[in-house]
Amino acid sequence: MSPIVRCFFIKNETYNRSFTEFGGIKGSKHTGLLPTGETAIFILCGNDLVERFKVIQLFDSNHFFSKQKIVVLDAENANNEFLLSGLLTITKEYLTYFTSGGKFNNEFPAQKITTKLEWEDLVLDDAVLDEIHEISVWIKNQNTLMEEWGLKKLVKPGYRSLFYGPPGTGKSLTASLLGKSVNMDVYRIDLSKVVSKYIGETEKNLSNIFDLAENKDWILFFDEADALFGKRTNATDSKDRYANQEVAYLLQRIEDFPGIVILATNLKSNLDEAFARRFQSMIYFPMPRPDQRMKLWKNAFVSCKMANDVDLWKIANEFEMAGGAIINVLRYCSLAAIERNPPEIKQLDILLGIKKELRKEGKTM
Repeated sequence: MSPIVRCFFIKNETYNRSFTEFGGIKGSKHTGLLPTGETAIFILCGNDLVERFKVIQLFDSNHFFSKQKIVVLDAENANNEFLLSGLLTITKEYLTYFTSGGKFNNEFPAQKITTKLEWEDLVLDDAVLDEIHEISVWIKNQNTLMEEWGLKKLVKPGYRSLFYGPPGTGKSLTASLLGKSVNMDVYRIDLSKVVSKYIGETEKNLSNIFDLAENKDWILFFDEADALFGKRTNATDSKDRYANQEVAYLLQRIEDFPGIVILATNLKSNLDEAFARRFQSMIYFPMPRPDQRMKLWKNAFVSCKMANDVDLWKIANEFEMAGGAIINVLRYCSLAAIERNPPEIKQLDILLGIKKELRKEGKTM
């Protein structure tokens, strides 16, 4: 065995004990050396005590590695030994992130969302746009307001907003546009990977998301949030008590989170009342008026060939539909027209598409 290999596993014959100059531990299943904080220090500094004191700062809780949840030193499970004896690992999320071109693993309960649209594609009342603009102003000026204006003495960091209104009225698009305009990534939380039937698991999953996002320029977007942040009930059994504790925990994490959190729901009344005082803004996204629907129809079909019988103004006046539903109609019409000669969209295509959308909601034309 070469000297380099032997220094990993050396047995002291006098005391019949094995040790390694590299620190590290043997796993219960893995027969090789598992690195600890001491392993990293030895590789970086050897026995140079001065350098060791410098490099040990890599494991400080205020260091970039710790704040960004990249590298974890498991000091809690070091059996009451010194700090550097803790197992040193890279988190699963960042192991996948660094080895797959900047993507988190499939188990990560959030998905980055983007949009190719711009603010002019968002059709809303000016009053609603003004409320959305307030969020953008906070993001761009929060450091000035908190530090130079001294608001940190009175105001908690971060910004929390609730978007509510019928499906398809622009809530998700608005979150994406906000991120795009201020150069922040928007992550939609996948509730199917967060909510668990096991006691304590939902809080743990949410805690992991908030911990990972705490020092990043992310906007956390909880779509269909009432599935997670629903009203608390009278505790008639242990299941109700745990559900109420779950909501209370999430309320507190949102209030303490220093970043941007947006919750979206179709019905504001489904959310726990305690959310109201914890949010800086609660923005209602209404169904579009006929003139707004006309703009949505024109924007959607702007690059399509239209037959002479198409009357978008009549359609916009007769059918109350949100932007998301109009896009679904566009998809249907395009599929119906693409193989025609000429490939143009007819009034009947649009009406059939509308009929399909209304049927989803249990309505008829």
